[in-house]
Formats: sequence, structure tokens, C-alpha cells
Amino acid sequence: MDYDVLIIGAGPSGYVAAIRAGQVGLKTAIVEKQYIGGMCLNWGCIPTKAILESAKKFKKLGEIEDFGIDGIDTGKIAFNWDKVKSRSKRITRKLTAGVNFLLKKNGIEVISGTARIGSDRSVWVDDKKISAKHIIIATGSKPKPMGDAFSNAPVVEMENLFEREAFPENIVVTGNHISSVEMAQFFRLIHKNVTLVANSDYFLDGLDTFLVEYITKKLASDNIELITDAYPEKYADGGLTVGGKKVKCDLIVNCNSRKAIIPESETPLQLTERGFIKTTDNFQTSIDGVYAIGDVAGRSFLAHMASAQGIHVINAIKGIQAHFDYSTYPINMYTTPEIAQIGMTEQKIKEEGYDYKISEFPLSANGKALIENNTEGLIRLLSDKKYGQVLGVQVVAENATDMIAEAGAYLKVEATVYDVAHTIHAHPTVSEIFFEAGFDAMDRAIHK
Repeated sequence: MDYDVLIIGAGPSGYVAAIRAGQVGLKTAIVEKQYIGGMCLNWGCIPTKAILESAKKFKKLGEIEDFGIDGIDTGKIAFNWDKVKSRSKRITRKLTAGVNFLLKKNGIEVISGTARIGSDRSVWVDDKKISAKHIIIATGSKPKPMGDAFSNAPVVEMENLFEREAFPENIVVTGNHISSVEMAQFFRLIHKNVTLVANSDYFLDGLDTFLVEYITKKLASDNIELITDAYPEKYADGGLTVGGKKVKCDLIVNCNSRKAIIPESETPLQLTERGFIKTTDNFQTSIDGVYAIGDVAGRSFLAHMASAQGIHVINAIKGIQAHFDYSTYPINMYTTPEIAQIGMTEQKIKEEGYDYKISEFPLSANGKALIENNTEGLIRLLSDKKYGQVLGVQVVAENATDMIAEAGAYLKVEATVYDVAHTIHAHPTVSEIFFEAGFDAMDRAIHK
């Protein structure tokens, strides 16, 4: 065998698995046909969050006088897309260089080309045959295409978003999931007219219904039209027809549901009904010795979950058998304000038959949030009434995506609301809302 492990795809699942494999002494190679870092580093997670941050700063400047700062003519402030793109690309280059350094540091051979899975645990990269004891498919996914009916429509794929020189006034974002909401809000923050078309009945599937309702109201308050359970029908004369209604549209941004990028294989890979590679609970495919992780397996579409799956598979190859826990991974939305969720939703808790309690505490009563003028939001703590165990946490706050990690620690150790209430938080901090929610669960909220 040429390698112990051969990984196809260098996104968050693939490169993390490769680094872990190198750390534990496995001779490893990774095949990538285009971008080290995959979608996440090059046009997904990192670049989109970078441009969102620029858009948020653009909005914040409109509040600058509230902080006692004079002399800035807010009427002359403009959003410079070229500079925003340049900043985003600098961040991407720095992170990509870091990944390349870590791959080299851990002895990972990087092979450029398109991989095709052969027989007997072999992979062909162009005309070169490579063999490995274990093969990991980490090729990711991409938004489903708009379809032939939109071949002449002004559609931009996320992969090509950063190639644009400017954006028109009327933008339609299509998609059902987190990224579509983030992009819709991005365009609204830079003063575009935005319509979000969620072309199915599972808009934001997986989020607690409370959060879905919160987001729906937020979109309305931001003047973003939301059309759910409707499919774009046609484009003509500067308008997109959706559910029989014509919407002004100069550009369609495709954030549709994901489609797996599946490598060619001499032995057909078994697929799920949704077209992703079917795997066991330990991510083994229908081909012996071949695993699939990340988006291509369709079990989740979050970069941190993909990375965790990569580490799990390498540990399993080294003989460390463990159950992969899906219950304590966070779901983050980098909107304004940010939204994060971890653990069980209220709907799941009801299905499981728990006698439960919901404890809430608003940011409007938090000192640090008032100082920062970021008072929109709350914490929502769901707990079991009998033992007080924390079952789920939801946070809406400016830095909710960072704050949710504290809740992850509580869930991991099966903490109770008493543990939360008696965890001392520095004052003033926004994270104080955790202990307030903990005390609220015991009917003793301090500042409520």
C-alpha cells in the first residue's frame, strides 16, 4: 500500500482528518482538484462571514452619534465592495496558507488532481494509481442548480459571488437554510431590495420553532420579503415569477439546498434517497475500507461537524471506538443579531415526553448589552423539571455564535440549572445572561 489513509477533498472534513492522521502516525495523502480549504475557506464560511462583518460595521456607523462621537457625516458613508472583497481575500489567503503549513508540518502529501475510486482500495488521480488501506471521501456539496428554465436568468452561484464588480438594486436569494438568510440580510444591510425565496416547506429545518418565528419576524422588520414553500417558475422582463407572483429581480443568488459532489467510482457507491453517500453510524460506505464524511454524506452541512467527523474516523482507524454524538453540536447563524442553538429543541423535548421548563432572560436587562447598544435578543434555556438537567439552549445576541460554546460545555457534562446558576460570570458581560437564566429556572431570577 502507498498510504495508510488517502483522503479525497481538502475542505474542513478532509484537511482536519489529514492533520489528525499525521498526528497519530498514519502515512497520509490528500487529493484536491482546486482549493485547499474547500468551499468553507474559499467562498463559504470564512469569506461570507467576512463580508457580513463589513456590512454590520456599515450599519453600525449609522449609530455612531449615539456613542457621543461627532464629526462623521453619515450621509457620505459608502459600502466599497472592492475593498470588502480585498479584505475577505486577505483573510482567506492567510487561513489557506496556515492549512498548507499544517499539512506539511504533519507530513501530509498533497496531490493535485481529480480522484476516481478504483477497485481493491485504490484511487486514480488522472493517470496515476494510488493505493491505501483506508480511503476517506470528503468532497463536499454545492447548491442545487436553478434548472434549465433559468439558463438565461441573471443567476450567480456562491462560488462566483466574489467575481462580481457590483450588485444591482433588486436581489432575490433562493434557499431554505442558514446561508440563504445570512446572504439575504447581507444585501439588505448594504441597502439593496431583497426577496428571500425558500422553495420548500422546511425553511430552516432543524431550528427550534421559536427561532424560526423570531427570524421570520426579523426579516419582516428588516423589509426583507420572505416567500416560503414556493418555487421560482420563470424569469422574464426583469422579474421572477414565484407562486404566481412577480417579484422585481435584477440578480438571483443561488443558496439552494445542497447537492453532494460524489467522485467517480468503479464500484458504485450506495446513495441515500436524497442523493448523498449512504454511511453507517461510523461513516463507512457500502465499499469496504471507504468512508464518507462532511457534506457528501448528508448527515449535516456544518463545517465544525465535518471536522468532528474527520477526527472521529481517524480515531476509529486507530482503534478508538466511540459513538458520534450529534446532540451537542451548535447551529450558528451569523445574522444581525447572531442566533445560536444547541441541544434539544422544544419540539424534540415534547416528542421525548419530558416535563420541561423554559427560562428566558432578555439582553435589554443586561448591562454590557446596554453599554454596547446591542440589546436585541435573549437567552432561552430548556431544562428537565424533575432533575433540572439542561436539555437545550438558544441564544439571540450580538455574539451568540461564540457564547453558545458555554452551553455546549453544560450539555456535555449533563449539567443542571443549578450548575448554570452557580457558575460565576464576570460583570459586566453579556454572558451573565446564562446565570440569570439558571436562576430563573429555579424561580429566583436576580435581575428580572
